[in-house]
Amino acid sequence: MTLLSAINEVCDVVSLDRFESVYGSNDPNAQTMVALAQEAGDEIARRADWQRMLSTHTASASPENLPSDYQRMTPGGAVRTAAGDFCRPITNSSQWAVIVGIPSAQPYFFVRGQQILFSPAASAVGAVIDYLSKDWVLHDPDGPQATLTADDDTPLFPERLLVKGVIWRWKRQKGLPYEDNLAEFEADLLQEINADRGA
Repeated sequence: MTLLSAINEVCDVVSLDRFESVYGSNDPNAQTMVALAQEAGDEIARRADWQRMLSTHTASASPENLPSDYQRMTPGGAVRTAAGDFCRPITNSSQWAVIVGIPSAQPYFFVRGQQILFSPAASAVGAVIDYLSKDWVLHDPDGPQATLTADDDTPLFPERLLVKGVIWRWKRQKGLPYEDNLAEFEADLLQEINADRGA
């Protein structure tokens, strides 16, 4: 399903005429639909660790710049040394200041800004970082990106969630009852998250 086909499905539900094209259109309804699709896609992408959005990065030093598409670490053992040992996460700067001051065989990591720091620093070389990418839009031939830029863009999560996410947002914006559509979206989101995890 593409951006255009998803928005046309929404049009069928909200009683609008289908579009020939939506991205770059001068039609105010098409522009609103694209904006709502971007908003819905951003939310859906953030709410789960979708398999197709998982990525890895290999570090070479400490500090290491995180990839430009980095959104967040995957839960549970996101960073491993080249030898395969798990690095323990440190979540605040006060704890990090203590950790780096005490020599330890246990590897640790700390994310600050768009960098990841390691202690001991040598554990950074060859360390593998598992993370969730913020790029949820598949744009051929360029590959994944974070924003919708064409009618034939496709999401990297189940497409029907994009349709349902736009429907309730459209109705809310127009002052129409949307609570049932929102509840349906939330139920489907949970079902798709579980299916994506193999549950």
